[in-house]
Amino acid sequence: MAAKSGALLLTDDAIFPVLAGLSAIKNLASEVVVEDDDVVVITQCGSLGEKLPMESGSLDVVVSVWKAPELVGEQWLEEISRVLKPGGRILIQTPLPSAEQDKLNSTLKRKLLVSGFLEVQALELKSLLSHEDVQSVTIEGKKASWSLGSSFPIKRAVKTVPKIQIDDESDLIDEDSLLTEEDLMKPQLPPVGDCEVGSTRKACKNCVCGRAEAEEKVQKLGPTAEQINNPQSACGNCGLGDAFRCGGCPYKGLPPFKLGEKVSLPGNFLVADI
Repeated sequence: MAAKSGALLLTDDAIFPVLAGLSAIKNLASEVVVEDDDVVVITQCGSLGEKLPMESGSLDVVVSVWKAPELVGEQWLEEISRVLKPGGRILIQTPLPSAEQDKLNSTLKRKLLVSGFLEVQALELKSLLSHEDVQSVTIEGKKASWSLGSSFPIKRAVKTVPKIQIDDESDLIDEDSLLTEEDLMKPQLPPVGDCEVGSTRKACKNCVCGRAEAEEKVQKLGPTAEQINNPQSACGNCGLGDAFRCGGCPYKGLPPFKLGEKVSLPGNFLVADI
C-alpha cells in the first residue's frame, strides 16, 4: 500500500486561499495526488517560533507564501526541510516591487541551495495572495532523496586487462639468430699513438708508433760537431744532464753544459765500451 500523501499551505498572513494553493500543488508536483483532507493550512506562522507541529518526513509538498521576504530565513527553511519527505517539493512565493524582483529572486535561490534543496528554479506563477500593483517571486526546490547521515556504496568501474593467449606450439624467434657474423666480431679500435704525451715525450716499452725506432736512430748517430760546439735545446732541459733529458735527446750521455757554450767531452767519450 502506497504511503499517504500530505501537503502544507503556510503563510505569515491572516488568510490563505486554499483553492489557489491546491492549484499550485498540482502544477508543482503532478506525480503526487493530494486530497483536500490531506492538506494542512497554517496562517500567521510567525507566532510558531519557526517550529512546525508535524512529524519529520511526513509531507510531500509545502507551499509557503510570505508577505515579508526577510522572514524567509535559514531556520524556517531547515524546519520545512525537516517535515518534507525525501524527494519532497517546496514552493516559496513572496510579493515585492518589480524593481527588486531580480535581486530577491537570486536571494531566495541562494537560500534554498544553502539549505540543501536541489533543482532550485524560478516559476512563472500568479500571486496566491491578492496584492494590488505588486508582483510575486516564486521559487521551487526539491529535497534530496537521501537522508542526512545516510551511507551507500559507490560502485567503482573495474578495468579488466585483456587476456593474451599464447600458443605454446608457435615458433619463437631466437634473438641470437638475428645477429650476423659481423655483429659478433670484436670491434677494431682505430690505431692511436701509445707513447707518452707532453713536452718530454718518449717511446713506450711496447711502442708501435715508430717513436722507439727514431730515438734509437738518434742515439746511434750521436751529437754532431755543431751540437757539440754550439749546443741548443728546444725544451731547455738538455744542459741539465741525463736526469732531465728526454729519451731522444742527442746530448744523452754527455755531462751537463751551458747552452751556447761548447760541450766538454770526457777523455774516454769516444772509447768503445767493449
